[in-house]
Amino acid sequence: MTAPNAVARTISRADFDYITGVLHEHTGISLAPGKEALVSSRLDKRVRALGLAGFSDYVRLLRDHRDERELRQLVDLLTTNETFFFREPRHFEYLRREVLPKRAAGRTFRLWSAASSTGEEAYTAAMVLADTLPGGTWEIVGTDISTRVVEGARTGLYPIAAAEKIPRQMLRRFCLKGRDEYEGLMTVNRELRSKVRFHCRNLIQDFSGLGRFDVIMLRNVMIYFDVETKKSLIPRLQDMLVPGGHLIIGSSESLNAIPSKLRMVEPSIYRLDGDGRA
Repeated sequence: MTAPNAVARTISRADFDYITGVLHEHTGISLAPGKEALVSSRLDKRVRALGLAGFSDYVRLLRDHRDERELRQLVDLLTTNETFFFREPRHFEYLRREVLPKRAAGRTFRLWSAASSTGEEAYTAAMVLADTLPGGTWEIVGTDISTRVVEGARTGLYPIAAAEKIPRQMLRRFCLKGRDEYEGLMTVNRELRSKVRFHCRNLIQDFSGLGRFDVIMLRNVMIYFDVETKKSLIPRLQDMLVPGGHLIIGSSESLNAIPSKLRMVEPSIYRLDGDGRA
């Protein structure tokens, strides 16, 4: 027999609209009607932990208190963090084949993983850079809106199954198998981790302090943004690229109808020609 407090809660349209409105306001992520089951399943445990009777009480808490910590909890729970090592390998092959051989000499090569989630994308790029530019000067910045996944990325610890996606020679060179209390885990080695810095950043807020980059990877994120959010974001990303820099987005995404100075060189890979300024 199911305990009464274990019965799945339902969410009203009004509560759904308010919660997704708060999410959109603070992250740019749009969850359309039809995602009620997703929202209720991800927030149900939090509602119970707060001792609330239902989603209407949770909405009242958000509306009345605007607690910054609770807002971070909401964002952490509703943002999608699906990723893995060497996801969409064509992008990393392009980086190795086309971008790195043409890098500017005498300057640190910089790559930004702009929605780094738990860090696999940033560490994959680090493996490619370390392998292609032995002794070269480079650095990677990873950012994500979720404090929880940023903290996890900094550790460089992953389930041992994550190793299946990493080419064998890179796995041997850059990763270590956990022992004792880390049994069942693997870690990116200390040398590689030292080249990757993770920060909590919101893409709809100011991120100009990160500096400019040769490559920005923002993959499988804009599918959650509406057109207006994309139109606001792309020019700001463009301004973060050095002349000749690249923006790489997800294979299922495009910049169609988004005004910019970025030219598609391959599907989902865009280059900033000239100085990129108007």
